[in-house]
Amino acid sequence: MDIRMLMKQAQQMQAKMAKAQAELETREVTAEVGGGQVKVVMNGRHRLKSLVIAPSAVDPNDIEFLQDLVVAAVNEGVAAVDAMVEKEMGAVTGGMNVPGLNLPGLG
Repeated sequence: MDIRMLMKQAQQMQAKMAKAQAELETREVTAEVGGGQVKVVMNGRHRLKSLVIAPSAVDPNDIEFLQDLVVAAVNEGVAAVDAMVEKEMGAVTGGMNVPGLNLPGLG
C-alpha cells in the first residue's frame, strides 16, 4: 500500500474524529433514577449540565438515600455518555479500534 495514501487517510480520519468530538460536546444525555426522583443531564464530554431533585426525594431523616440516588444518577449519566461516544466514534472509525479514543471526557 502507498504510504502517502495511508497518511492521507489517517489525516482524514483525524479531521473526522475532531469534528465528531466537537459535536459530542453539544449533545446531551439524560439519566433518571428512583422513579424520576433524581435526574441528571450531561454533555458528551462528561460535564454535568443539570441536576434536578424532586422534593419528595428530600427526607431530612434519610439523607443517605438521597445521596445514593444522586450517585446512581450521575453513574447512569456517565454510562449513557460512554455509550454515545462509543457509537459516534465507532461510526467515524468504521469500527476500527483506535488507541486513545476511549479516554473518559475525550480530553
